[in-house]
Amino acid sequence: MDHGLRFSDPTTYARTLRRAHELVISGVPRPEISTSLVDSWHRSMALGISPDQHSPRHLHEVAEVLELRREHRLQQVMPALHDLLADDSRSGRHLLVLTDAGGEVLWRVGSPAVLRRADHLEFLEGADWSEAGIGTNAISEALVTGGPVQLFSAEHLVRTHHEWACTAAPITDPATGQVLGVLDVSGPLDTLSADTLRMVRCAVRVAEALLGTSDGGTSLGALSPVGASRQPAAFPSRPAAAVERLELLGDKPAAVFADGSRVSLTLRRAEILALLDSRAQGWSAEELAYELHGDVGTPQAIRTEMFRVRSMLGSAVESNPYRLAPALAGRSDAGQVLRLLRAGLVAEALEAYSAPLLSRSVALTVQLLRDQLDMAVGSAVRASGDASLLVRWLATDMGAADSLAVGALGRLVGRGDPRYLAFRAGCTAGY
Repeated sequence: MDHGLRFSDPTTYARTLRRAHELVISGVPRPEISTSLVDSWHRSMALGISPDQHSPRHLHEVAEVLELRREHRLQQVMPALHDLLADDSRSGRHLLVLTDAGGEVLWRVGSPAVLRRADHLEFLEGADWSEAGIGTNAISEALVTGGPVQLFSAEHLVRTHHEWACTAAPITDPATGQVLGVLDVSGPLDTLSADTLRMVRCAVRVAEALLGTSDGGTSLGALSPVGASRQPAAFPSRPAAAVERLELLGDKPAAVFADGSRVSLTLRRAEILALLDSRAQGWSAEELAYELHGDVGTPQAIRTEMFRVRSMLGSAVESNPYRLAPALAGRSDAGQVLRLLRAGLVAEALEAYSAPLLSRSVALTVQLLRDQLDMAVGSAVRASGDASLLVRWLATDMGAADSLAVGALGRLVGRGDPRYLAFRAGCTAGY
């Protein structure tokens, strides 16, 4: 059977699995259902779980779960997992779940629509999603196997779970190897992608790395329960005050810190920071995904990248929405050019404008920001009536094609001036 169909044609793949499910339940082996899953089904049914069962075992009321969270070590990493994998926007389609070491659900994060669907399955706080609690599922398999697991449709024992795809992996204590809980991402069948398992594995590695820090991960900051009002997660790398400025002009973007150190930025991270620098009210993950990737962009990819950015810059970058913290807002070299222009310091702005904004970026939204910066500087130089500034501007890569500036220079110095003639010859628009 082509398992790739779970990504390319989930409806057909689910239909095939459901037929195999019925046959295996009736005692007829089928290759579509692995031996390990069949063994898990048999263990579950021996524990009293029926394929027609709807409700899992409930161990605690929601109010009691809130108390359990406060004492649980995974409370320390939940903000980071939220930033990496959760999508609680109105359009979000998957559910992020974190359980304890026994499979009891302690946290759920998702959109209102996804939470309602999960409620119908009683996939909620306090419910037991071990084999004994509700039969074979990704959470129970992660606990049994000790590794990452992905279950699709009728690979679940219980029939009401056949409309879901679930990916789970255990989180262990890096010091002792003891399982602390299970991270699970679940949703409708068509939400599963080839990247889902990789992203869950990555998130688990991040959680375990944070748990292994000297403070046990408590430097992650405010740890109020998910779903309640929550401060943006802090990261143990650098405080906001340590970030002195962002260098976004040219082809070697970097973050510069107060101690003089300079950390290079990948082009994608620099593009994100350029967008954050351009809008004080911030951006949602959905907006950034569309601006940088168009219709194929996904909020999840942005959240993963933003986690890495915030790990590097600390709380200098805030979330919900993503934006630069006040200490860093406007502290880029591009922002400095605009500040100087607004102050009427055209010569100083021209001196500071050393190269185009992220000159290697081909992202349309960055190109628009680059063009806007060119227009702002060019307009100010032309309006200055200063021939020396016009010459300096036309000698840069950004101003070389500014035919309006060539015309302004000609009016100031005369059409026979060699400076005018040289720039006129070099300007593609001509005069």
